[in-house]
Amino acid sequence: MADIIVVEDNLELGELLSDFLQAEGYDVYLAESGEEALEIYQSEGAKLVILDVMLPGIDGFGVCSRIREQDNTPILIVSARGGKEDKLNGLLQGADDYIEKPYDIDILLAKVKGIFQRRYSSGEISDGSLRLDKLGRHIYLEGKEIPATAREFDLLLYLMENKGKAIPKEELFGKIWGFDSESEPQTLTVHIRWLREKLEKNPKKPERILTVWGVGYRFG
Repeated sequence: MADIIVVEDNLELGELLSDFLQAEGYDVYLAESGEEALEIYQSEGAKLVILDVMLPGIDGFGVCSRIREQDNTPILIVSARGGKEDKLNGLLQGADDYIEKPYDIDILLAKVKGIFQRRYSSGEISDGSLRLDKLGRHIYLEGKEIPATAREFDLLLYLMENKGKAIPKEELFGKIWGFDSESEPQTLTVHIRWLREKLEKNPKKPERILTVWGVGYRFG
């Protein structure tokens, strides 16, 4: 998963912002259009999207809306369109913040740092009544601890960190077991079944860990 996708049709400005972000230690992808941004997001995912509004093809508001239909990835709109209606539109489409161009790079970097600290520095990740303690490696459902193996914990954590994204079986197996693992790929299916039995009200009709036919699995 990428740390940040920068969506900017001005290549010089996009590369400059990407350089500043990379200097801060972030893994950055640069997209020059709305369509390219969505393609990267679908294939790689992202922890944050920094989004211009005036883009060729699908504009920034459209990109924001489509991403928000899938999950709650933080979205920071950065645009020269600073009118009240544009700001309201961006926020109503699901953006977390709206910054006018030209911007102070130090202010932008501070906002990015704040988003990462609030969203990703916590030792917990939760979804409704399901909570994972990443430091202690415990799973809690409705306040009660659910016993789980190390593989089950790692698998659930990866799914939750990529909430809303259809993750191919090959990617899941490689991330959790390692691409050079001697385990059989069928092991993934078994662990998914075990997690469903522990977390779903009806494991045969899961509401959390969903099968995406022909692809793999998706959380939420």
